[in-house]
Amino acid sequence: MIIYSEKVIEHFMCPQNAYSMPDANAQGVCGDSSCGDELIIFLKVQDNYIQEISYLVFGCCASIATSSMTSVLAKGKSLEDALAITEEDIIQALDGLPEAKVHCSNLGVSALRDAINNYREITKDKC
Repeated sequence: MIIYSEKVIEHFMCPQNAYSMPDANAQGVCGDSSCGDELIIFLKVQDNYIQEISYLVFGCCASIATSSMTSVLAKGKSLEDALAITEEDIIQALDGLPEAKVHCSNLGVSALRDAINNYREITKDKC
């Protein structure tokens, strides 16, 4: 039996920032083929800061909670600070994850980094 913290249950039952963003100026994707989870993160970046972040996730309770927490941790941060968010930051912010679900924290970090890299690639020719 897998036991989750109250914080994980809170973000699973009421995920924050979970919606599609058609007017995003960047997006990133990460999937975990071992369990079938997939995450798409959408960003609106202005003056090198994440003004808005949202996501669509397909996965288990831990994947939904880690995606939600990733969005909470990244919103309002500079791109550099958002790139510094680690799997451990997400796990700690959720008051821990069961060992079997720790890999889910990689989805958020990987998709966030992919979105930031996507934004930088799109805007590099505009500078």
